Amino acid sequence: MTVGVGASSGATVEEVLAALDAVLPPGADDVRLATVAAREPVVARAAALRGWPAVAYSAAALAAIPVPAPSSRVATEVGTASVAEAAALLGGGTLLVGKTVVGRVTVAVAES
Repeated sequence: MTVGVGASSGATVEEVLAALDAVLPPGADDVRLATVAAREPVVARAAALRGWPAVAYSAAALAAIPVPAPSSRVATEVGTASVAEAAALLGGGTLLVGKTVVGRVTVAVAES
């Protein structure tokens, strides 16, 4: 399964982990994190703590993915109307959990 992760500037690894815990079942282990390149450092650190791989996409690549809940605010700030949902979908599969906001982190889950 792929978890798309969007985060506000300044979001911490702990905030990313809390958002992941909010949407994943306990013990989930076949997980990959995906995000926009601008947020890759914090997402990669969270992934490393869980032993999961992480991938970062360009804003242009994410902007090309149709999503159910685009955000004009995110489009202005990051260059794509979706980070979490688009990154999850670009990782492959069907959206299982739509955009879910947990503090300064947004997550979405897709599975092939």
